[in-house]
Amino acid sequence: MTGAEIGLQETIREIPGFLAFLVVYVLLVMREQTLALLSLVVLGVGVAITGFFPSIWGLYLTTFFMSVGFHYFETVNQSLKLQWLPKAEAPQLMGRLIAIGAGAQLAVFGLIALIWKVFALSFEAAFSIFGLLSVVIVIYLWQAFPLFKDAVPQHKKLIIKKRYWLFYALKFMSGARRQIFTVFAALLMVQKFGYDVHEVALLFLINTGFNMVFAPKIGALIGRFGERNALRLEYVGLIGVFVAYAFVSNPYAAAGLYIIDHAFFAMAIAINTYFQKIADPADMAGTAGVSFTINHVAAVVIPASFGLIWLASPSLVFLLGAGMAAVSLGLSWLIPRAPAPGRETILAPMPVAAE
Repeated sequence: MTGAEIGLQETIREIPGFLAFLVVYVLLVMREQTLALLSLVVLGVGVAITGFFPSIWGLYLTTFFMSVGFHYFETVNQSLKLQWLPKAEAPQLMGRLIAIGAGAQLAVFGLIALIWKVFALSFEAAFSIFGLLSVVIVIYLWQAFPLFKDAVPQHKKLIIKKRYWLFYALKFMSGARRQIFTVFAALLMVQKFGYDVHEVALLFLINTGFNMVFAPKIGALIGRFGERNALRLEYVGLIGVFVAYAFVSNPYAAAGLYIIDHAFFAMAIAINTYFQKIADPADMAGTAGVSFTINHVAAVVIPASFGLIWLASPSLVFLLGAGMAAVSLGLSWLIPRAPAPGRETILAPMPVAAE
């Protein structure tokens, strides 16, 4: 597979994310919590069958199938977090949730790194074991936890409001930035520097270890210093990382950049907590689908188109990524010091105090 095929695969993977706005119609017949669990079952089954379709078209098919589960889960996951977590503690708690997820990833990547070579683990076995394990865990969750009551009844329709425009713009650019890391940074490790499966797994291991330890601390810092400062720090760092990707020639330096790049992902908590502060409580579910679709507009276009650019100049892909980070940095300057309904951007008029 070259950059072109991997780019097309990533585009296929992002199509269900682009269609995430349809979640709101599924919620007409089931609750968000139920849809979250059902989506995880679809994801687990998709992972379990991946190893049995060792062809490019088989990979495209299983990628799409598991992506439906992943993106529908992430849509309602974002909505439920914004509904259930108190605003004052949301950044810290979201950081803690990232750390818990990283703990599971740490266990899986650690096992892969340890047993891939020792036990000659096959792709069929690896995907089947962990996909089916996911399904078993979801079945347990289905039985062990009650259906929690919604604190605020959610609008069962798509929510698009003019005053949320900065949130939409930040989500769009976040989707574009994610593709540079997910597709092309990993491709750089494999194609240019020859990293093997167990070596890439070790990089993942380091990344998830970082999240496990530092994500709660990053969430606490966002709560202390505010969303706009956190996002500015992220985007300035990304500009430097992407420019360095374009010219790096040392495999260890490239690995270091990969780890630093991933570390900035926890800062994305700030986009969601910014929205939580400016949004009507009943808008969370209807806006989650819309924001995921907006986030994936770039995600559908960039992998395939940039995959073609990659064939001509890998460095240009990363320099374009630096340009995207610069646009995001410009948008972050529009976030107010204290976001609130009616004060969504610094361009909004200051609320007049009641006499």
